[in-house]
Formats: sequence, structure tokens, C-alpha cells
Amino acid sequence: MADHAEIEIIGFSYGSCGPFPCNEQRSCDLQACSPSENLVKAVDALKGRLMAEYPGQVTLKFTLLDDGVPEYVRKIVEEHQPPLPIVLVNGRVTPVGRISVPLIKKEIDAVLN
Repeated sequence: MADHAEIEIIGFSYGSCGPFPCNEQRSCDLQACSPSENLVKAVDALKGRLMAEYPGQVTLKFTLLDDGVPEYVRKIVEEHQPPLPIVLVNGRVTPVGRISVPLIKKEIDAVLN
């Protein structure tokens, strides 16, 4: 159990926030970025939600791949072949593969509890 969770989202600025269309049936539980399907807007909306729900317990880092892929991301892709966006929790690759509050909260809660 940890007292802090670091979330890192990895993807392209022009990328989608997930594989599903952005409409009222979405399960991501975010409204601030709807209906853009834009990863940058979704990460901003996610950050606001997580900071409100986990004050002082969560940080969010956004790594853009537009200008190149850092070596640690290359290693993650070689080993795990995760879908974009990649979601890391405390450096660990998660099976989330999209910006989704319920799925990311489940990963955070597993780390914090």
C-alpha cells in the first residue's frame, strides 16, 4: 500500500482519448472534454477529477510522443505492446488503454488501499 499514486498518460497530442465514440453512452465518466475525443482535453478533464477526488494523493503526468519516444516508453512498448493512450500507475503499465475515470480510479484505489 502506498500513500501516493503517480498517474502517467502517454500518447500523441492529436490522438484520441479512447477507442469508443464520444457520446452520452460513454463509460469514461468525463463531461468537460465531451464530445471532442481529444486526448489533451481528456487528460485535462481527468486531472481535474482526480485532483478533486484524491487531494494530495495523486499526481498526473502527461507525456506527449509528438516530438519523439523516450527510451523508457520504447521499452514499455517492446515488452507490453499496450494500446494508446498508455496509462501507467506508479510506473506500472495498466490494462486501461483509454481515459476512463472508473477504470483509472480502480487502479489508483488498488495502489492506495
